[in-house]
Amino acid sequence: MIRLENAVKSFDGKTVLKNININVEAGTIFGLLGPSGAGKTTIINILTDEINLDDGNKEVLAAPHEIGIMLDHFGIYEQLTCLENLEFYQELHDLEKNTAQEILKAVGLAGEEKKSFSTLSRGMQQRIALARAIIHRPKLIFLDEPTNALDPRTKRDICRLLMRLKEDGATIFLTTHDMHEALNLCDTVGLLHNGEIIEVGAPASMCEKYGATKTTYDLEAVFLQLTGEEL
Repeated sequence: MIRLENAVKSFDGKTVLKNININVEAGTIFGLLGPSGAGKTTIINILTDEINLDDGNKEVLAAPHEIGIMLDHFGIYEQLTCLENLEFYQELHDLEKNTAQEILKAVGLAGEEKKSFSTLSRGMQQRIALARAIIHRPKLIFLDEPTNALDPRTKRDICRLLMRLKEDGATIFLTTHDMHEALNLCDTVGLLHNGEIIEVGAPASMCEKYGATKTTYDLEAVFLQLTGEEL
């Protein structure tokens, strides 16, 4: 579904991505893990045609209308209400009349329809951004730290929703610095450090490879072992 081959990107003479190689199979969840500033959002911007590669090759096997993107507040109108924002996309994608209401319920915002987006808490804004990204049931979904700023219960609810989307056939590419979330959600993870993929594989297999399995699988211990740095 997604392929990056020897991808390179620089800004103002500074190389921020170095020979990135990523392959994501259809119907799986791929997690790109790393600290802030590692280059995670830049990779999503490249895959969604927001910016161009300097070198390397890219292939994304989905048409624009088959893609959902959650990238900060991308595509959200701050002065509209929660429901108005989603009804806009409901009409844009020619969806059934109650779709916006249903997706609000799915992300845990039933009853918040009339609140202006600009007045919502950070966590509630995250949920509206996610709802906008998935309202048209896209084939391929890009999520930039989808559970950032959410409370533990809402995180669990969102993770369950993402698993249901996968079961329905969606391919999900997400970034996160939450190693526990990645372990529970992802079929494959790539560890990104200073613009380079330093390891890639199934989370459990990666932990076993580096002996990070004392009581539970621990991706944070793998990252520390490989980089000498904590997340």
